[in-house]
Amino acid sequence: MSVPADATTALREKFPQVSPRASLDHPAVNVPAADVVAVLKYLRDEFAFDLLTDLTAIDWAEGATPQFTVVYHLLSTTRHVYLRVAADCTDNVAPAVPSVVELWPGANWHEREAFDMFGIQFTGHPDLRRILMWDGYPYHPLRKEFPLAGIETVLPDAEISEETKTKVIAAPMVGGPFVASSGEMSMTEAEPAAKDESWSERREKPE
Repeated sequence: MSVPADATTALREKFPQVSPRASLDHPAVNVPAADVVAVLKYLRDEFAFDLLTDLTAIDWAEGATPQFTVVYHLLSTTRHVYLRVAADCTDNVAPAVPSVVELWPGANWHEREAFDMFGIQFTGHPDLRRILMWDGYPYHPLRKEFPLAGIETVLPDAEISEETKTKVIAAPMVGGPFVASSGEMSMTEAEPAAKDESWSERREKPE
C-alpha cells in the first residue's frame, strides 16, 4: 500500500525543503539534515508513522558530494504503510545528523551502529559509543575504503594474560566476501567460505 497522498502533500506544504526521492519499492523523500527531527516528529504525530523499523547509512565513496547519507525506514502500524526518509550529511570529513532517540528510543542502537560502522555523529545522542567494534578501534568497517579482507589491528583482549595482552587480527571481514556452494550437498559443505583465504594461510604458516 502506498503512503496516502494527504501525508506526502501535507509534508511538502509544511516543509518545502523536502523533495521526492527515487525509489523502486516504497515512497521516499529527501530531507535536509537540519530538519530531520522536525520532519520525522511531524510524520510520527500527524500521520501515525509510529515505528522506526530501521536506520542505516550509505557511503557513496570518497570524493562524492555528499559522501554519506543517513536513511530512516518508517512504518505506520495503523495505516500499514512504509516511508523512507533520507538525509545527506553536508560535511564529508565529520558527517553528522541530529539524533532521533527522543522520538523513537529504539533508534539508540541503530545510531550507535551507524556511528561505529560509518563514523557518522548523531548529535544529541545520550550515549554515542561503538556497539560492535571495541573502543579505540581506528576504522569504520562499512566505509567504502575499508578492504573486504580487513586491516590487521592490535586487539586489546582482557581475557588473556598480561604477557600476551594484545594480538593482531584482521577485522572484521577476513577474506570476504563469503560464498556457499549451490546444489545438493551436506550441511558441512554448505558452510560459507571466504573467497580469499590468503590471510588464514599466512597466519597458519610457522614463523
